[in-house]
Amino acid sequence: MKLPYRFALMLLASPVFSTIAQDRPNVVFFLVDDLGWTDLGTFGSSFYETPHIDQFATEGVKFTSAYAACHVCSPTRSSILTGKYPARNNMTDWIPGRRDFPFQKLLNVYSGQHLPYEETTLPETLRGHGYATAAVGKWHLGSAPSTPDKHGFDWHIPRNWSRGAPNRTFYAPYNLEGLEDAPEGEYLTDRLTDEALGFINDNRDGPFFLYMAHFAVHDPIDGRLDLVDKYEEKLKNDPPPMVEPFILEGNPDRPEKLSQEYLNQAISDPAFAEYGVLPKHAVKIKQRQDNTHFAGMVEAVDQSLGRLLDRLEELGIDDNTIVIFFADNGGMAGMNVGNPIRTVTEEQLDRAFSTSVLPLRGAKGWLYEGGIRVPCIVKWPGQGMEGAVSDEPIISTDFYPSILEMAGLPLVEDQHRDGVSIVPLLKGEDSLGRDAIYWHFPHYSNHGMQPPAGAIRSGPYKLLEYFENNTVQLFNLDSDLGENYDLSEFQPDKVKELTAMLHAWRKEVDAQMLSANPNYIEIDPHEWARSTDADNEWIRRRR
Repeated sequence: MKLPYRFALMLLASPVFSTIAQDRPNVVFFLVDDLGWTDLGTFGSSFYETPHIDQFATEGVKFTSAYAACHVCSPTRSSILTGKYPARNNMTDWIPGRRDFPFQKLLNVYSGQHLPYEETTLPETLRGHGYATAAVGKWHLGSAPSTPDKHGFDWHIPRNWSRGAPNRTFYAPYNLEGLEDAPEGEYLTDRLTDEALGFINDNRDGPFFLYMAHFAVHDPIDGRLDLVDKYEEKLKNDPPPMVEPFILEGNPDRPEKLSQEYLNQAISDPAFAEYGVLPKHAVKIKQRQDNTHFAGMVEAVDQSLGRLLDRLEELGIDDNTIVIFFADNGGMAGMNVGNPIRTVTEEQLDRAFSTSVLPLRGAKGWLYEGGIRVPCIVKWPGQGMEGAVSDEPIISTDFYPSILEMAGLPLVEDQHRDGVSIVPLLKGEDSLGRDAIYWHFPHYSNHGMQPPAGAIRSGPYKLLEYFENNTVQLFNLDSDLGENYDLSEFQPDKVKELTAMLHAWRKEVDAQMLSANPNYIEIDPHEWARSTDADNEWIRRRR
Protein backbone atom coordinates (compact mmCIF):
# COMPACT_ATOMS: atom_id res chain seq x y z
CA MET A 1 0.00 0.00 0.00
CA LYS A 2 1.44 3.34 -1.06
CA LEU A 3 0.73 6.07 1.48
CA PRO A 4 0.36 9.80 0.72
CA TYR A 5 2.86 11.27 3.19
CA ARG A 6 5.30 14.01 2.21
CA PHE A 7 9.04 13.57 1.97
CA ALA A 8 10.00 17.01 3.23
CA LEU A 9 13.69 16.29 3.62
CA MET A 10 14.30 13.77 0.86
CA LEU A 11 15.16 16.70 -1.39
CA LEU A 12 18.43 17.34 0.40
CA ALA A 13 21.04 18.40 -2.12
CA SER A 14 24.09 16.90 -0.46
CA PRO A 15 24.63 13.17 -1.22
CA VAL A 16 27.11 13.08 1.67
CA PHE A 17 24.45 14.29 4.10
CA SER A 18 21.97 11.75 2.69
CA THR A 19 24.45 8.90 3.24
CA ILE A 20 25.02 10.01 6.83
CA ALA A 21 21.27 10.18 7.42
CA GLN A 22 20.75 6.68 6.08
CA ASP A 23 23.24 5.36 8.63
CA ARG A 24 21.14 6.70 11.50
CA PRO A 25 18.97 4.20 13.38
CA ASN A 26 15.25 4.16 12.77
CA VAL A 27 13.04 4.85 15.77
CA VAL A 28 9.63 3.34 16.55
CA PHE A 29 7.87 4.88 19.54
CA PHE A 30 4.98 2.54 20.38
CA LEU A 31 2.58 4.38 22.72
CA VAL A 32 -0.45 2.72 24.30
CA ASP A 33 -3.31 4.70 25.84
CA ASP A 34 -4.53 3.97 29.41
CA LEU A 35 -2.43 0.81 29.80
CA GLY A 36 -1.97 -0.08 33.45
CA TRP A 37 1.39 -1.06 34.95
CA THR A 38 0.34 -4.71 35.40
CA ASP A 39 -1.70 -5.08 32.21
CA LEU A 40 1.03 -7.14 30.52
CA GLY A 41 2.20 -10.67 31.21
CA THR A 42 5.78 -9.54 31.66
CA PHE A 43 4.60 -6.97 34.22
CA GLY A 44 2.50 -9.43 36.21
CA SER A 45 -0.87 -10.03 34.55
CA SER A 46 -2.09 -13.62 34.71
CA PHE A 47 -5.27 -12.94 32.70
CA TYR A 48 -4.26 -10.77 29.74
CA GLU A 49 -2.02 -12.58 27.24
CA THR A 50 0.78 -10.54 25.66
CA PRO A 51 3.30 -13.02 24.20
CA HIS A 52 4.88 -10.59 21.73
CA ILE A 53 5.46 -7.89 24.34
CA ASP A 54 6.72 -10.49 26.81
CA GLN A 55 9.25 -11.72 24.24
CA PHE A 56 10.17 -8.13 23.39
CA ALA A 57 11.04 -7.55 27.06
CA THR A 58 13.66 -10.30 26.84
CA GLU A 59 15.34 -8.44 23.96
CA GLY A 60 15.67 -5.05 25.61
CA VAL A 61 15.56 -3.31 28.98
CA LYS A 62 12.38 -3.44 31.04
CA PHE A 63 11.87 -0.40 33.26
CA THR A 64 9.83 -1.21 36.36
CA SER A 65 9.79 2.37 37.71
CA ALA A 66 8.86 4.23 34.55
CA TYR A 67 6.52 7.18 34.98
CA ALA A 68 4.18 9.25 32.84
CA ALA A 69 4.54 12.98 33.44
CA CYS A 70 0.80 13.13 34.16
CA HIS A 71 -2.01 10.76 35.11
CA VAL A 72 -4.01 11.81 32.03
CA CYS A 73 -3.05 11.73 28.38
CA SER A 74 -2.43 15.11 26.72
CA PRO A 75 0.19 16.35 29.21
CA THR A 76 2.18 13.12 28.97
CA ARG A 77 2.09 13.21 25.17
CA SER A 78 3.32 16.80 25.27
CA SER A 79 6.18 15.78 27.58
CA ILE A 80 7.28 13.03 25.19
CA LEU A 81 7.37 15.31 22.17
CA THR A 82 8.87 18.36 23.92
CA GLY A 83 11.10 16.92 26.65
CA LYS A 84 9.48 19.34 29.12
CA TYR A 85 7.36 18.87 32.19
CA PRO A 86 3.73 19.79 31.45
CA ALA A 87 3.88 22.57 34.06
CA ARG A 88 6.63 24.34 32.11
CA ASN A 89 4.52 24.94 28.99
CA ASN A 90 1.14 24.86 30.73
CA MET A 91 -0.03 21.64 29.08
CA THR A 92 -1.30 20.35 32.41
CA ASP A 93 -4.65 18.69 31.67
CA TRP A 94 -6.27 16.59 28.99
CA ILE A 95 -7.77 18.65 26.18
CA PRO A 96 -10.21 20.35 26.66
CA GLY A 97 -10.24 19.49 30.41
CA ARG A 98 -12.91 19.28 33.08
CA ARG A 99 -15.20 22.22 33.74
CA ASP A 100 -15.53 23.82 37.19
CA PHE A 101 -18.27 22.91 39.66
CA PRO A 102 -19.67 24.74 42.68
CA PHE A 103 -18.42 22.12 45.19
CA GLN A 104 -14.76 22.93 44.31
CA LYS A 105 -12.97 25.28 46.68
CA LEU A 106 -10.62 26.22 43.85
CA LEU A 107 -10.93 26.96 40.14
CA ASN A 108 -9.14 24.79 37.63
CA VAL A 109 -6.14 26.44 36.01
CA TYR A 110 -6.54 27.15 32.29
CA SER A 111 -4.55 24.47 30.49
CA GLY A 112 -3.16 24.97 26.99
CA GLN A 113 -5.46 23.70 24.24
CA HIS A 114 -2.73 22.79 21.79
CA LEU A 115 0.95 21.96 21.72
CA PRO A 116 2.74 25.33 21.69
CA TYR A 117 4.10 26.19 18.25
CA GLU A 118 7.32 27.59 19.74
CA GLU A 119 8.33 24.14 20.98
CA THR A 120 10.84 22.35 18.76
CA THR A 121 9.42 18.86 18.98
CA LEU A 122 11.29 15.59 18.80
CA PRO A 123 10.03 14.85 15.26
CA GLU A 124 11.03 18.35 14.14
CA THR A 125 14.55 17.79 15.41
CA LEU A 126 14.78 14.35 13.82
CA ARG A 127 13.39 15.64 10.54
CA GLY A 128 16.13 18.27 10.56
CA HIS A 129 18.62 15.39 10.49
CA GLY A 130 17.05 13.64 7.51
CA TYR A 131 14.39 11.50 9.17
CA ALA A 132 11.02 10.77 7.56
CA THR A 133 8.42 11.17 10.31
CA ALA A 134 4.92 9.79 10.77
CA ALA A 135 2.23 9.93 13.46
CA VAL A 136 -0.24 7.05 13.32
CA GLY A 137 -3.25 7.03 15.64
CA LYS A 138 -4.08 9.34 18.51
CA TRP A 139 -2.93 12.96 18.55
CA HIS A 140 -4.94 14.80 21.26
CA LEU A 141 -2.58 17.78 21.28
CA GLY A 142 -4.86 20.29 19.64
CA SER A 143 -7.26 20.65 16.76
CA ALA A 144 -6.56 22.39 13.45
CA PRO A 145 -4.38 24.24 12.81
CA SER A 146 -2.36 22.49 15.57
CA THR A 147 -2.23 19.19 13.69
CA PRO A 148 0.73 16.78 13.63
CA ASP A 149 2.09 18.23 10.38
CA LYS A 150 2.51 21.58 12.16
CA HIS A 151 4.71 19.92 14.78
CA GLY A 152 7.21 17.94 12.77
CA PHE A 153 5.36 15.01 11.22
CA ASP A 154 5.56 14.54 7.45
CA TRP A 155 2.44 12.38 7.44
CA HIS A 156 -0.29 11.40 9.87
CA ILE A 157 -3.45 9.36 9.98
CA PRO A 158 -6.29 9.73 10.85
CA ARG A 159 -6.41 13.35 9.81
CA ASN A 160 -8.25 16.20 11.51
CA TRP A 161 -9.19 14.11 14.55
CA SER A 162 -8.08 15.81 17.75
CA ARG A 163 -10.09 13.95 20.37
CA GLY A 164 -8.73 11.50 22.90
CA ALA A 165 -10.80 8.52 21.76
CA PRO A 166 -11.94 7.17 18.40
CA ASN A 167 -15.30 8.23 17.02
CA ARG A 168 -17.53 6.10 19.30
CA THR A 169 -16.21 2.71 18.25
CA PHE A 170 -13.18 0.58 17.39
CA TYR A 171 -15.08 -1.04 14.49
CA ALA A 172 -15.44 0.26 10.96
CA PRO A 173 -16.95 2.42 9.70
CA TYR A 174 -14.84 4.68 11.93
CA ASN A 175 -15.93 8.04 10.53
CA LEU A 176 -12.28 9.14 10.62
CA GLU A 177 -10.66 11.04 7.76
CA GLY A 178 -8.20 8.88 5.85
CA LEU A 179 -9.83 5.62 6.92
CA GLU A 180 -13.03 5.89 4.88
CA ASP A 181 -12.17 2.81 2.80
CA ALA A 182 -12.28 0.45 5.78
CA PRO A 183 -14.51 -2.58 5.25
CA GLU A 184 -17.37 -2.80 7.73
CA GLY A 185 -16.32 -4.58 10.90
CA GLU A 186 -12.59 -3.93 10.49
CA TYR A 187 -10.85 -3.36 13.84
CA LEU A 188 -9.16 0.01 14.39
CA THR A 189 -6.05 -1.31 16.16
CA ASP A 190 -5.40 -3.65 13.23
CA ARG A 191 -6.01 -0.93 10.63
CA LEU A 192 -3.65 1.53 12.29
CA THR A 193 -1.04 -1.19 12.33
CA ASP A 194 -1.56 -1.68 8.57
CA GLU A 195 -0.97 2.03 8.05
CA ALA A 196 2.20 1.93 10.12
CA LEU A 197 3.49 -1.07 8.16
CA GLY A 198 2.94 0.84 4.93
CA PHE A 199 5.03 3.73 6.23
CA ILE A 200 7.82 1.34 7.26
CA ASN A 201 7.76 -0.37 3.87
CA ASP A 202 8.07 2.91 2.00
CA ASN A 203 10.88 4.15 4.26
CA ARG A 204 12.84 0.95 4.64
CA ASP A 205 16.01 2.70 3.48
CA GLY A 206 15.62 5.04 6.45
CA PRO A 207 16.06 6.75 8.64
CA PHE A 208 12.49 7.09 9.89
CA PHE A 209 10.68 8.02 13.09
CA LEU A 210 7.33 6.29 13.59
CA TYR A 211 5.13 7.58 16.41
CA MET A 212 2.72 4.65 16.69
CA ALA A 213 0.16 6.08 19.14
CA HIS A 214 -2.73 3.65 19.49
CA PHE A 215 -6.19 4.76 20.62
CA ALA A 216 -6.31 1.44 22.46
CA VAL A 217 -6.76 0.61 25.24
CA HIS A 218 -8.75 3.81 25.93
CA ASP A 219 -12.51 3.53 26.07
CA PRO A 220 -14.86 2.77 24.42
CA ILE A 221 -13.97 -0.69 25.72
CA ASP A 222 -14.43 -2.62 22.48
CA GLY A 223 -12.43 -5.82 22.30
CA ARG A 224 -11.87 -7.57 18.98
CA LEU A 225 -14.64 -10.13 18.96
CA ASP A 226 -12.55 -13.25 18.27
CA LEU A 227 -10.34 -12.32 21.22
CA VAL A 228 -13.32 -11.49 23.42
CA ASP A 229 -14.66 -15.00 22.78
CA LYS A 230 -11.28 -16.41 23.74
CA TYR A 231 -11.25 -14.57 27.06
CA GLU A 232 -14.86 -15.41 27.83
CA GLU A 233 -13.85 -19.05 27.59
CA LYS A 234 -10.71 -18.46 29.61
CA LEU A 235 -12.69 -16.71 32.34
CA LYS A 236 -14.97 -19.75 32.64
CA ASN A 237 -12.17 -22.30 32.77
CA ASP A 238 -9.37 -20.43 34.49
CA PRO A 239 -10.68 -17.41 36.41
CA PRO A 240 -8.17 -14.88 37.74
CA PRO A 241 -7.41 -14.78 41.49
CA MET A 242 -10.51 -13.87 43.43
CA VAL A 243 -10.32 -10.62 45.35
CA GLU A 244 -13.05 -8.14 46.18
CA PRO A 245 -14.42 -6.77 42.88
CA PHE A 246 -14.19 -3.15 44.11
CA ILE A 247 -12.89 -1.17 47.05
CA LEU A 248 -13.77 2.33 48.17
CA GLU A 249 -11.25 5.16 47.99
CA GLY A 250 -11.79 8.47 49.74
CA ASN A 251 -10.56 11.98 49.00
CA PRO A 252 -7.11 12.35 50.66
CA ASP A 253 -7.50 16.14 51.02
CA ARG A 254 -10.71 16.22 53.05
CA PRO A 255 -10.71 17.51 56.64
CA GLU A 256 -12.71 14.40 57.53
CA LYS A 257 -10.33 11.53 56.87
CA LEU A 258 -11.98 8.20 56.06
CA SER A 259 -10.10 5.32 57.66
CA GLN A 260 -9.52 2.17 55.66
CA GLU A 261 -11.60 0.29 58.23
CA TYR A 262 -14.50 2.65 57.58
CA LEU A 263 -14.16 2.31 53.81
CA ASN A 264 -13.98 -1.48 54.02
CA GLN A 265 -17.24 -1.53 55.96
CA ALA A 266 -18.99 1.22 54.00
CA ILE A 267 -18.76 -0.62 50.69
CA SER A 268 -21.52 -2.96 51.88
CA ASP A 269 -23.69 -0.02 52.99
CA PRO A 270 -26.64 0.57 50.60
CA ALA A 271 -25.66 4.26 50.51
CA PHE A 272 -22.52 3.23 48.62
CA ALA A 273 -24.19 0.76 46.27
CA GLU A 274 -24.02 2.97 43.18
CA TYR A 275 -21.15 3.23 40.72
CA GLY A 276 -20.37 6.91 40.42
CA VAL A 277 -19.72 9.76 42.85
CA LEU A 278 -20.54 8.34 46.29
CA PRO A 279 -21.16 9.95 49.71
CA LYS A 280 -18.22 11.45 51.62
CA HIS A 281 -16.23 12.00 48.39
CA ALA A 282 -15.76 8.24 47.94
CA VAL A 283 -15.46 6.33 44.66
CA LYS A 284 -15.03 2.69 43.69
CA ILE A 285 -11.81 1.23 42.32
CA LYS A 286 -11.77 -2.04 40.38
CA GLN A 287 -9.68 -4.85 41.91
CA ARG A 288 -9.95 -7.65 39.35
CA GLN A 289 -8.52 -8.15 35.87
CA ASP A 290 -11.54 -9.93 34.45
CA ASN A 291 -12.89 -7.64 31.74
CA THR A 292 -12.96 -9.79 28.59
CA HIS A 293 -13.47 -6.88 26.18
CA PHE A 294 -10.51 -5.06 27.70
CA ALA A 295 -8.47 -8.26 27.50
CA GLY A 296 -9.26 -8.43 23.79
CA MET A 297 -8.05 -4.85 23.36
CA VAL A 298 -4.79 -5.59 25.18
CA GLU A 299 -4.04 -8.65 23.09
CA ALA A 300 -4.82 -6.79 19.87
CA VAL A 301 -2.20 -4.21 20.90
CA ASP A 302 0.21 -7.06 21.60
CA GLN A 303 -0.40 -8.44 18.11
CA SER A 304 0.17 -4.96 16.68
CA LEU A 305 3.64 -4.74 18.21
CA GLY A 306 4.37 -8.28 17.04
CA ARG A 307 3.46 -7.40 13.46
CA LEU A 308 5.66 -4.29 13.49
CA LEU A 309 8.63 -6.20 14.88
CA ASP A 310 8.13 -8.98 12.34
CA ARG A 311 8.09 -6.46 9.48
CA LEU A 312 11.32 -4.86 10.68
CA GLU A 313 12.92 -8.30 10.69
CA GLU A 314 11.52 -9.22 7.26
CA LEU A 315 12.99 -6.02 5.81
CA GLY A 316 16.34 -6.68 7.46
CA ILE A 317 16.26 -3.41 9.42
CA ASP A 318 15.45 -4.71 12.90
CA ASP A 319 19.11 -4.50 13.92
CA ASN A 320 19.09 -0.78 13.09
CA THR A 321 15.77 0.20 14.66
CA ILE A 322 15.29 1.46 18.21
CA VAL A 323 11.89 0.41 19.57
CA ILE A 324 10.36 2.04 22.65
CA PHE A 325 7.19 0.68 24.28
CA PHE A 326 5.39 3.02 26.70
CA ALA A 327 1.97 4.04 28.06
CA ASP A 328 0.65 7.55 28.58
CA ASN A 329 -0.89 7.01 32.04
CA GLY A 330 -2.19 4.29 34.33
CA GLY A 331 -5.15 2.00 33.84
CA MET A 332 -8.80 2.99 34.14
CA ALA A 333 -9.57 1.17 37.37
CA GLY A 334 -11.70 4.14 38.42
CA MET A 335 -14.60 5.30 36.26
CA ASN A 336 -14.78 8.67 34.55
CA VAL A 337 -16.97 11.00 36.62
CA GLY A 338 -16.06 14.26 34.93
CA ASN A 339 -19.83 14.53 34.76
CA PRO A 340 -20.59 14.15 38.50
CA ILE A 341 -24.15 12.96 37.91
CA ARG A 342 -22.95 9.93 35.95
CA THR A 343 -23.81 6.52 37.36
CA VAL A 344 -23.57 3.16 35.62
CA THR A 345 -25.47 -0.07 36.14
CA GLU A 346 -24.03 -3.49 36.91
CA GLU A 347 -24.46 -4.36 33.23
CA GLN A 348 -22.34 -1.36 32.20
CA LEU A 349 -19.38 -1.94 34.52
CA ASP A 350 -17.06 -3.34 31.84
CA ARG A 351 -17.61 -0.16 29.83
CA ALA A 352 -16.78 2.09 32.79
CA PHE A 353 -13.95 0.22 34.56
CA SER A 354 -11.35 -1.39 32.32
CA THR A 355 -8.81 -3.09 34.57
CA SER A 356 -7.18 -3.41 37.97
CA VAL A 357 -3.82 -1.81 38.71
CA LEU A 358 -3.04 -3.87 41.81
CA PRO A 359 -0.66 -3.97 43.64
CA LEU A 360 -0.61 -0.22 42.97
CA ARG A 361 -3.05 2.21 44.52
CA GLY A 362 -5.39 4.51 42.62
CA ALA A 363 -5.88 4.56 38.86
CA LYS A 364 -5.83 6.85 35.86
CA GLY A 365 -6.50 10.35 37.16
CA TRP A 366 -4.68 9.80 40.46
CA LEU A 367 -1.19 10.79 41.58
CA TYR A 368 -0.89 7.51 43.42
CA GLU A 369 1.33 5.02 41.59
CA GLY A 370 -1.65 3.46 39.80
CA GLY A 371 -2.13 6.66 37.83
CA ILE A 372 1.45 7.47 36.85
CA ARG A 373 3.62 4.31 36.95
CA VAL A 374 3.46 2.63 33.55
CA PRO A 375 5.07 -0.25 31.65
CA CYS A 376 8.14 0.63 29.59
CA ILE A 377 10.52 -1.47 27.49
CA VAL A 378 13.35 -0.13 25.32
CA LYS A 379 15.28 -2.14 22.72
CA TRP A 380 18.47 -0.61 21.32
CA PRO A 381 19.93 -3.27 19.02
CA GLY A 382 23.64 -3.84 19.30
CA GLN A 383 24.06 -1.16 21.97
CA GLY A 384 21.63 -1.69 24.84
CA MET A 385 21.36 -4.55 27.27
CA GLU A 386 19.16 -7.53 26.44
CA GLY A 387 16.79 -9.10 28.94
CA ALA A 388 17.77 -6.57 31.61
CA VAL A 389 15.54 -4.99 34.24
CA SER A 390 16.06 -1.51 35.66
CA ASP A 391 14.21 -0.16 38.70
CA GLU A 392 15.73 3.31 38.38
CA PRO A 393 12.95 5.92 38.08
CA ILE A 394 12.59 7.40 34.60
CA ILE A 395 9.88 9.72 33.25
CA SER A 396 8.40 10.56 29.86
CA THR A 397 10.46 13.76 29.48
CA ASP A 398 13.53 11.51 29.22
CA PHE A 399 12.76 10.03 25.81
CA TYR A 400 13.65 13.13 23.77
CA PRO A 401 17.32 13.38 24.85
CA SER A 402 17.62 9.58 25.00
CA ILE A 403 16.54 9.12 21.38
CA LEU A 404 18.90 11.85 20.20
CA GLU A 405 21.83 10.29 22.03
CA MET A 406 21.02 6.78 20.76
CA ALA A 407 20.82 8.18 17.22
CA GLY A 408 24.21 9.89 17.59
CA LEU A 409 22.65 13.33 17.21
CA PRO A 410 23.49 16.51 19.12
CA LEU A 411 21.31 17.30 22.12
CA VAL A 412 19.02 20.33 22.19
CA GLU A 413 19.36 21.05 25.86
CA ASP A 414 17.26 24.23 26.02
CA GLN A 415 14.38 22.29 24.50
CA HIS A 416 14.39 18.97 26.39
CA ARG A 417 15.59 20.66 29.59
CA ASP A 418 13.51 18.43 31.89
CA GLY A 419 14.67 15.17 30.36
CA VAL A 420 17.67 13.04 31.28
CA SER A 421 19.10 10.54 28.82
CA ILE A 422 18.52 6.95 29.94
CA VAL A 423 21.39 5.67 27.77
CA PRO A 424 23.49 4.82 30.87
CA LEU A 425 20.70 2.53 32.10
CA LEU A 426 20.41 0.88 28.68
CA LYS A 427 24.12 0.14 28.84
CA GLY A 428 23.89 -1.47 32.27
CA GLU A 429 24.50 1.32 34.78
CA ASP A 430 22.33 1.39 37.89
CA SER A 431 21.57 5.08 38.37
CA LEU A 432 21.06 8.36 36.56
CA GLY A 433 22.12 10.39 39.58
CA ARG A 434 18.96 12.47 39.44
CA ASP A 435 17.72 14.10 42.65
CA ALA A 436 13.98 13.89 41.98
CA ILE A 437 11.13 13.76 39.48
CA TYR A 438 7.99 15.89 39.76
CA TRP A 439 4.29 16.18 38.93
CA HIS A 440 1.92 19.14 38.91
CA PHE A 441 -1.82 18.83 38.34
CA PRO A 442 -3.65 22.11 39.11
CA HIS A 443 -7.04 20.64 38.22
CA TYR A 444 -9.79 18.45 39.61
CA SER A 445 -9.57 15.00 38.08
CA ASN A 446 -12.26 13.32 36.02
CA HIS A 447 -11.34 9.92 37.39
CA GLY A 448 -12.00 9.44 41.08
CA MET A 449 -12.92 13.07 41.78
CA GLN A 450 -9.35 13.52 42.96
CA PRO A 451 -8.35 17.01 44.19
CA PRO A 452 -5.69 19.18 42.54
CA ALA A 453 -2.23 18.20 43.72
CA GLY A 454 1.47 17.91 43.06
CA ALA A 455 4.00 15.21 43.83
CA ILE A 456 7.71 14.52 44.07
CA ARG A 457 9.65 11.28 44.08
CA SER A 458 13.19 11.38 45.47
CA GLY A 459 14.92 8.07 46.06
CA PRO A 460 12.39 5.70 47.62
CA TYR A 461 10.29 8.53 49.04
CA LYS A 462 7.24 10.03 47.41
CA LEU A 463 5.39 13.05 48.76
CA LEU A 464 1.95 14.17 47.57
CA GLU A 465 0.76 17.70 48.30
CA TYR A 466 -2.93 18.53 47.88
CA PHE A 467 -3.97 22.11 47.18
CA GLU A 468 -7.49 22.47 48.62
CA ASN A 469 -6.58 21.99 52.29
CA ASN A 470 -2.76 21.77 52.12
CA THR A 471 -2.73 18.10 53.09
CA VAL A 472 0.40 16.02 52.50
CA GLN A 473 1.08 12.30 52.31
CA LEU A 474 4.49 10.61 52.44
CA PHE A 475 5.25 7.08 51.33
CA ASN A 476 8.36 4.90 51.10
CA LEU A 477 7.88 3.02 47.83
CA ASP A 478 10.66 0.54 48.56
CA SER A 479 8.74 -0.87 51.51
CA ASP A 480 5.21 0.21 50.59
CA LEU A 481 4.60 0.04 46.85
CA GLY A 482 0.84 0.13 47.44
CA GLU A 483 1.07 3.48 49.29
CA ASN A 484 -0.92 2.18 52.23
CA TYR A 485 1.09 3.71 55.08
CA ASP A 486 1.30 7.48 55.26
CA LEU A 487 4.56 8.43 57.00
CA SER A 488 4.00 12.18 57.08
CA GLU A 489 3.29 12.27 60.84
CA PHE A 490 6.34 10.17 61.67
CA GLN A 491 8.94 11.75 59.39
CA PRO A 492 8.36 15.54 59.56
CA ASP A 493 11.94 16.31 58.48
CA LYS A 494 11.51 14.32 55.27
CA VAL A 495 8.18 16.07 54.64
CA LYS A 496 9.85 19.45 55.10
CA GLU A 497 12.74 18.51 52.79
CA LEU A 498 10.59 17.18 49.96
CA THR A 499 8.01 19.96 50.25
CA ALA A 500 10.78 22.54 49.91
CA MET A 501 12.13 20.74 46.82
CA LEU A 502 8.66 20.56 45.28
CA HIS A 503 7.96 24.25 45.90
CA ALA A 504 11.35 25.26 44.50
CA TRP A 505 10.69 23.20 41.38
CA ARG A 506 7.26 24.76 40.90
CA LYS A 507 8.84 28.19 41.07
CA GLU A 508 11.57 27.21 38.62
CA VAL A 509 9.11 25.96 35.98
CA ASP A 510 6.63 28.80 36.65
CA ALA A 511 3.87 26.34 37.49
CA GLN A 512 0.40 27.88 37.49
CA MET A 513 -1.55 27.59 40.74
CA LEU A 514 -5.30 27.59 41.34
CA SER A 515 -7.34 30.53 42.60
CA ALA A 516 -10.31 30.54 44.98
CA ASN A 517 -13.72 29.67 43.57
CA PRO A 518 -16.00 32.69 44.23
CA ASN A 519 -19.07 30.49 43.72
CA TYR A 520 -17.98 27.75 46.13
CA ILE A 521 -20.77 25.89 47.90
CA GLU A 522 -19.85 23.66 50.83
CA ILE A 523 -21.69 20.54 49.74
CA ASP A 524 -20.81 16.91 49.23
CA PRO A 525 -20.39 16.24 45.46
CA HIS A 526 -22.71 13.22 45.77
CA GLU A 527 -25.44 15.37 47.28
CA TRP A 528 -24.88 18.15 44.74
CA ALA A 529 -24.91 15.74 41.80
CA ARG A 530 -28.31 14.43 42.83
CA SER A 531 -29.84 17.82 43.46
CA THR A 532 -32.13 19.50 40.93
CA ASP A 533 -30.51 22.92 40.67
CA ALA A 534 -30.34 24.65 37.31
CA ASP A 535 -26.64 24.04 36.81
CA ASN A 536 -27.14 20.33 37.36
CA GLU A 537 -29.90 20.33 34.75
CA TRP A 538 -27.47 21.99 32.33
CA ILE A 539 -25.08 19.06 32.81
CA ARG A 540 -27.86 16.49 32.66
CA ARG A 541 -28.89 17.69 29.19
CA ARG A 542 -25.31 17.23 27.95
CA ARG A 543 -24.25 13.94 29.46
